[in-house]
Amino acid sequence: MRSAVEERLAAFLDTKASWAAAQCFPAEVTDVLRDLVLGGGKRIRPVLCVAGWRAAGGCGDQGPVLRVAVSLEMFHAFALVHDDVMDRSATRRGRPSAHEALAARHVGRPSAARLGANAALLLGDLALAWSDELLHTAGLSVDQFAVATAVLDEMRTELMYGQYLDLLATGWPSTDLNAALRIIRFKGAKYTAERPLQLGAVLAGADAGMRTTLSEFGLPLGEAFQLRDDLLGVFGHREHTGKPNLDDLREGKATVLMALALERSDSAQRTALRRLVGDPALDEHGAQRARDLLTATGAVAAVEEMIADRHRAALRALDGTFLHPTAVVMLRELAAAAVVRSS
Repeated sequence: MRSAVEERLAAFLDTKASWAAAQCFPAEVTDVLRDLVLGGGKRIRPVLCVAGWRAAGGCGDQGPVLRVAVSLEMFHAFALVHDDVMDRSATRRGRPSAHEALAARHVGRPSAARLGANAALLLGDLALAWSDELLHTAGLSVDQFAVATAVLDEMRTELMYGQYLDLLATGWPSTDLNAALRIIRFKGAKYTAERPLQLGAVLAGADAGMRTTLSEFGLPLGEAFQLRDDLLGVFGHREHTGKPNLDDLREGKATVLMALALERSDSAQRTALRRLVGDPALDEHGAQRARDLLTATGAVAAVEEMIADRHRAALRALDGTFLHPTAVVMLRELAAAAVVRSS
């Protein structure tokens, strides 16, 4: 399925590049977006979308559901481009982030960095428009389109609010574990797992009960995925993750990891964490000190246990269900891959 998604993404972007060339539009727009979209990524959202379709009994021509799945990946590109601008991230998937790549095309201009950021916002908007185009041209029936857009409307709104909550909390990490969990639920869990599963399922005619079952699987899986992502953001290696492991510490991300560390730290540890985390000039030495503190407080072990708990909860949701057996096997494999990954 990953290969099928990537083939369709490549073909779609080739068509857009040809159209832009015919209009004499700058090639850098589709070049940068192509590098981002095809330069890596786990494709978990489109794969879960197709898995949801199969789980609900989808069979026969999977062309329309694959195109809907591809639209999710294009929407994800929009989210990544804007997220990197907001977080001022220099890299994504081992390459310069979109705003950095666009700025590099105009080195020598006094406002190259600003141009790159502004152009990236437009690039993200274009990816969002193209995700809609992919959905509208997927070949869905009227009924399928109606139920699909209802799920997508919820997903998009939830993601935007999750991102806004993240922006409000960044730079002000606290001991409020519920607030940190709320961010990962709306910025990560629903958008990454629950809604893509439900989207595929409704295309196959899933009823409310099946949607609930997929939610009971998808939400804990999505939370486990995001908790792992937060650990990798601090402890991951760039050659595996494609991103520096300093960004979250420098930004002062209000993650579950940080909330637990602040809650469990003594006075000296808390003071040191407050000094280090959120410092935009944090170097590797300071970052290692922060990592040591996160480990010493027991926060890392606690997050690992939360990941394991959510993984178990996701698997329990599949027990005794009426989901298609082949899809259940696929979902179990996806769950394992999501929680043990190193990138």
